[in-house]
Amino acid sequence: MEQRKWINSPYTFALGMFAMMVPSQAFSSFYSYFYVEKLGLGIGLATLARTIFLIWDAVNNPLFGYWSDRTNTRFGRRRPWVFGSIPLFMLTFILVFSPPGGLSENGLFTWFLVTLVLYEAVATVLWVNYGALFPELFRGDRIRAKASAIQQGYQVVALLIATVVAPIIYTALGFSNMAIVFACVFGIFMFICMMSVKEKREPEAGEPLKLVAAFKETLKNKKFWVFNFSNSFAQTVNGLVSSIMPFYAKYVLRISEAQVSIMLAAVFISVIPLVFVWYWIIRKMDGVKAWRLSLIVYGLAVIPFWFSSNLVSGIVAGIVFGFGLAGFFVTPAIVGGRIIDEDADKTGLRREGIYTAVSGFITRSSGLISALAFFVVGMIFGYESGDNPGPDPASTFRYLMSIVPLCLLAIAVFISYTVKFDFLANKRGDHDHEQKINHQL
Repeated sequence: MEQRKWINSPYTFALGMFAMMVPSQAFSSFYSYFYVEKLGLGIGLATLARTIFLIWDAVNNPLFGYWSDRTNTRFGRRRPWVFGSIPLFMLTFILVFSPPGGLSENGLFTWFLVTLVLYEAVATVLWVNYGALFPELFRGDRIRAKASAIQQGYQVVALLIATVVAPIIYTALGFSNMAIVFACVFGIFMFICMMSVKEKREPEAGEPLKLVAAFKETLKNKKFWVFNFSNSFAQTVNGLVSSIMPFYAKYVLRISEAQVSIMLAAVFISVIPLVFVWYWIIRKMDGVKAWRLSLIVYGLAVIPFWFSSNLVSGIVAGIVFGFGLAGFFVTPAIVGGRIIDEDADKTGLRREGIYTAVSGFITRSSGLISALAFFVVGMIFGYESGDNPGPDPASTFRYLMSIVPLCLLAIAVFISYTVKFDFLANKRGDHDHEQKINHQL
């Protein structure tokens, strides 16, 4: 009975978010710093690598989602994919941060590109299948809000570990050993998460759609596209701020790598209670309104970075930023789940895989926007790499931490209002399923 209580519990399911975010956040926060600042790879080549990856990602994301939806085993649709990906993800993550010594710039670029493509392919399998489980296991606005708040609480702890502990580890042991430690953390917690998941076997009203038909059906869903394009600009801010933070700390705040950990700790520790403030906000208003509000707040929250000049002001700016970040962590799951539910009502098919995959491609394409912003602003102010930072690196990273994110979030808010999000049924999400599992919360 005790074991059954943890089957499909939001607490054990959230361990998967914790597991994946530890290495994923360490990657997004430090891969540019590692290759550009530490190893001297030019930002032009770094941007080219991300562009090539995006072309590959455009192909593999929908395919993995489609294959996941059509998988049918006695172990479920999603779990076999996740279990098979765990060791491959660990290996590719370690390889990204373990280039051989003595490589030329072209050799370093080749290593970065190949390991990046392999790492992102395996990461796609994990994120598509784990993400597809969320709307399947948790049905209804209120239960999704609670499960999302718990999940994002775990995510913030992972962000804290990845961004605060990572500099301590790589300073003492090197980037390769940091990757090994985080890969092991991922493997342990992802295995525990998947052992606690029991997928639901539900009869579907029709045959699974073929790939082209499934993709076309997804393309016709205007709410889905508006929602995800808006989120992609906000997601760009997540990745951009994470990857620029070490540069910003060095050139704008002029603090040591050790003090970067202090600043990031203050930011992410504050996010943990703020996640539950946003959960309270969601309970007081419609999920779509809460999502739009979070985008507006997020945009305003990047402004203080423009005025920071030392560790203390950087911490204050980071805490303000954390409030906007917390809102964006919690609110999209509510709207995304409703879009998938409405599609299931129309088609009679649960197609979490293809929706999660296409959504993942759109939001992950934000990496290209982030890389292009880095390249363009860097060229404007003359920053090329750590070996050649140019005459005004402080302005480079002040703009990238404040002005660029503000513009991106203004676009996100505008896009979010281009369609009316009226859903067909279950506006408050009072499903029987919610009543059954609410006791676990």
